[in-house]
Amino acid sequence: MSIPQISEFTIRRHANAKSFQRGEAYYNAGAVNAVIQRGHQLQADVVGTEARPYHVNLNFDSSGLTSVKCTCAYDYEGWCKHIVATMLVCARNSENIEQRPTLEELLNRLNYIETQRLLQELVAEYPPLIEAIDRHVSWMTNPADNQTTLKFVRRNTLDPAPFRRQVRQILKDTVRYFEEGYEDDPIGEDLLSVVQTAVDFSERGEGENAIAILEAITSTCAENWDDVAEYGAENDEVVAELNNAWCEAILSTELTPEEKVDIQINLEAWQDEWNADFGLVMEALRQGWDYPPLVQVLQGNITERGAWEEDVPDYADDLALIRLKILERQERYQEYLYLAEAEGQTQQYLTMLGRLGRVEEAIDAAQTQMNSMEEAFALAKTLNVQGALHQALNIAESGLNLSGNCQYELGIWTSDLAIELGNSKAALLAIKAAFQVKPSLVDYQKMAELAGENWGSVKTDLLRIIRTCNGWGTESTKVDIFLHEGLIDDAIAIANELSSDRSELIHRVMDAAIFHNPGWVIANARRRAEKIMDAGKAEYYYYAVEWLKKARNAYLKSGKKADWLSYRENLMQTHARKRKLMGMFKESGME
Repeated sequence: MSIPQISEFTIRRHANAKSFQRGEAYYNAGAVNAVIQRGHQLQADVVGTEARPYHVNLNFDSSGLTSVKCTCAYDYEGWCKHIVATMLVCARNSENIEQRPTLEELLNRLNYIETQRLLQELVAEYPPLIEAIDRHVSWMTNPADNQTTLKFVRRNTLDPAPFRRQVRQILKDTVRYFEEGYEDDPIGEDLLSVVQTAVDFSERGEGENAIAILEAITSTCAENWDDVAEYGAENDEVVAELNNAWCEAILSTELTPEEKVDIQINLEAWQDEWNADFGLVMEALRQGWDYPPLVQVLQGNITERGAWEEDVPDYADDLALIRLKILERQERYQEYLYLAEAEGQTQQYLTMLGRLGRVEEAIDAAQTQMNSMEEAFALAKTLNVQGALHQALNIAESGLNLSGNCQYELGIWTSDLAIELGNSKAALLAIKAAFQVKPSLVDYQKMAELAGENWGSVKTDLLRIIRTCNGWGTESTKVDIFLHEGLIDDAIAIANELSSDRSELIHRVMDAAIFHNPGWVIANARRRAEKIMDAGKAEYYYYAVEWLKKARNAYLKSGKKADWLSYRENLMQTHARKRKLMGMFKESGME
């Protein structure tokens, strides 16, 4: 099975300039261990700053990459350096990807007894695995639940006990993490993963089992949260996810009045015990699907109040989105459209029209209802899937004139579509819109290709944009473009304002400026080195020596060797007692 085509252009699109640069350095250093393909999955270990390598996991299908993950803590925009390094192996050395069998293929080699022995050996090696097996066996064999602590809905066929144990273990692990001084704790990711299990059951139409899981999670958290609260753990994020999951489970299940009362009693008790707010769930319980204003909306009778007879609460949008999710799952598309329109869910309304093939209707509605880039982007992508490419381009171009927070993503997407349709002018305008909020050398070079003979005037506009943009982290991009254009003085102006922590970027400017303005290189490098040496902090002497190397090169390249020797002699006299520094001078050849 072949992997999708991965170009370096694609990699640069998904990573910021610094991540790409560092990822390429990792690639060149051979930090990526063997890349292994198992069916639709690629895995690689990348040696990093920690003792254990970082694990990169790529999943794909016939249309391309579907998910990209790394175990590192990188939480900024785009792919991390470990993913970039792995992607570069795929792009440049795909012939070295090792083909290995999938899990299904491996298990097919074993008989019943061998499979049992395999599981026993794995549990012996990884004891926590028994809990996961316990849960899955419970789901698959469906034993009845004979345990109750509060009043539980009885129609579930799933044993909630493993989920209670799992939640208790997560809370215990959290306490241990706090006590051992870790900054990150497992509550967020691990606990929300258990909540997601309940959501998965709701999506499969097993609302009773979802409720059983949610009862186990909520009751266990309420009973044991004090253990983590004393370390400062807050429950806001977990409660928000539980609200949504409970709401979906309740609205996906036919509950008797008695069952609703039982759930309400339990939720009220948990609210008090856990200091939580389950208002959204309570409203879903109260309304169900029989709430008169909602019934009217689903029949197409839409008023200004939408699906509410009283004041609209803050969680109205959350409730509407959950109802829309269920209506879509049940293929009740016309009711979906009525509710989306009534509740002002414009993005959902427009995209559903497009998905139903009602393209012209969607476009007409967009003219009066579309108010944000996000709505335009969603509709444009839907129309693109429907094959209405020119209409998709028109909507996307309109979206670039609206307010929103996805201007870069929309601009790049629109540009790519315009190129596909042979519309270079639209492609240039769209990528320029993207450049205005997130400039990069890659996009700058792409615009040079698209502009053709008009590049002179376009370049003037882009340089004006890059000189006036002041967003965080734009210094590297500015230097990239200025050095690309040979605008050394502009690059120097950026480097002058940078702290020495950005030494890598400053070194690049110095290397480029060594013939153009060696005096600046000498003065700037000396100032940064002398600040370190004068402070006498031996742990930073390495950096001082690196700055002095830049100064020495500038002296020598500009024919001022005598000046360098005189400066060096003065330094050695001034700092003669700093033995570590003098040793570094000798090792670097500057003695």
